[in-house]
Amino acid sequence: MEPVLAALLGYICGSIPFGLLLTKAAGLGDVRNIGSGNIGATNVLRTGNKGLAAGTLLLDLLKGLAPVVAAGMIWAGDNGAVAKAFAAGGAVIGHCYPAWLKFKGGKGVATNAGVAFGLAWPIGLAYALVWVSLLLIFRISSLAGMAAVIAAAAAAPLFGFPQYFPVLAAIAGLIVYLHRENIGRLVKGEEPKIGGKK
Repeated sequence: MEPVLAALLGYICGSIPFGLLLTKAAGLGDVRNIGSGNIGATNVLRTGNKGLAAGTLLLDLLKGLAPVVAAGMIWAGDNGAVAKAFAAGGAVIGHCYPAWLKFKGGKGVATNAGVAFGLAWPIGLAYALVWVSLLLIFRISSLAGMAAVIAAAAAAPLFGFPQYFPVLAAIAGLIVYLHRENIGRLVKGEEPKIGGKK
């Protein structure tokens, strides 16, 4: 039952729609009615409130980190790694497909950053370095996010954590799939840049 409970823990935490809650609390309405319609930090930034976007980013990261760390503490020993992996998958799926929002959520990039750090800090560091570096260079959120999730999966076996490669690879596949429209715009050179014209 440990994997099921860990996945459920991850899903419940991951499905908290912080972007939606923060924008509504700030009187900015439903963030799903603007931009891409997602509940993540990039779309919250389109409200013009950088503070709310930063808050959404941090909270989305924490909701990925917390259940993974908790699963490792609750199910220590040989079952710890398995529990952490299932909690990681549950958290990202919860963010992307929250039951409370009719299974329409975000794309999981920030939540997976928290997951990566929760599984092992070297994986999280690789994720962060790729994400931040590409974001600074290209200023394209989708490109940086997709590269980071792939980097996290690749980093797992490279840094001695092959047990986490399957879940990180599956998460990377899901997140790239959710960015399929962004990929189309990237190919056409039409993907918007952060701080660029709308």
